[in-house]
Amino acid sequence: MTNRCWMIVSFLGLPTVAKAMALANKEVSVTQLIQSHRDEIAQLQKITESMGISLDQAPYSNPVFFLRYCLSEEGLLEDQFRNTLSWRTGPGKSICEAAVSAVTQATANGKWDNAPVIAAAPYSSHIIPFLSPATITTTSSQGDLVYCIRAGKIDDTKLMGQVTVDQMSEFFLYTKEVNNLVANDRSLATDQLLCVLAANDLSGVQLVGGSSEFRQALSQSSKQATEVYPDSTVGPTLLLNLPTLLAALVKLFTPLFPDAVKKRIKFRRGPLKDITDLSALARDSPERAVFWQQLDELVYNG
Repeated sequence: MTNRCWMIVSFLGLPTVAKAMALANKEVSVTQLIQSHRDEIAQLQKITESMGISLDQAPYSNPVFFLRYCLSEEGLLEDQFRNTLSWRTGPGKSICEAAVSAVTQATANGKWDNAPVIAAAPYSSHIIPFLSPATITTTSSQGDLVYCIRAGKIDDTKLMGQVTVDQMSEFFLYTKEVNNLVANDRSLATDQLLCVLAANDLSGVQLVGGSSEFRQALSQSSKQATEVYPDSTVGPTLLLNLPTLLAALVKLFTPLFPDAVKKRIKFRRGPLKDITDLSALARDSPERAVFWQQLDELVYNG
């Protein structure tokens, strides 16, 4: 990949290592998938226990966690799985433990309470004030999680004056872990394999300027996530409402992206454009109804 192409990928927050697109498979139930891959799941569970990890604790108590590593286009990802466990019990231990505790508290009353998730986020007091108006996680009409972000609304220069690149990267990985825990839990509960989509509203984004450290944190966390999370969790990345200059550059360099990245990215003008407050997507509202329809056309029916 050329340096300029790498710059575009990092700027947009796309994965720097190609991953296959995964969408919820509505035809084959999770029960059937677990049964079909029971021997591989047992193999991964055995590896987990050999590293002194109990299968009674989250996320290992959920068979979907293991199933994800059996569904890659490359077959059973045993090496990646071992790397995942090493990260989860080593450098990523505090991130993963915080996410498990937060999700447990967030779902304790049978409904989602986002307060524990925010409270447990690394360096949340420094980061959340900059991100909360510009990010939200909601669902699609098919039950998949959709992480929405408005990069143009984030004052990344001031934000990165509060935290380091490593701290910002840790926050992004925590968000990734929370979303993966929720996707796995809901997959088991609904008996449908769900994934996590990313919807990037790029209205107002400037190609030149802004914080290079923020983009570095995005790239760093994306690279780490690619190494430890299976591709069966990752849905398409939606690049929405690109400014004219950026759209032209992306169109120019898209042919240079690896095929798997090209499969994952989708471009469209319109979705999120007329939604003033992203929180409308987290409740029954006319805005969410329109967004669902747009996602159906772009992701599921496109």
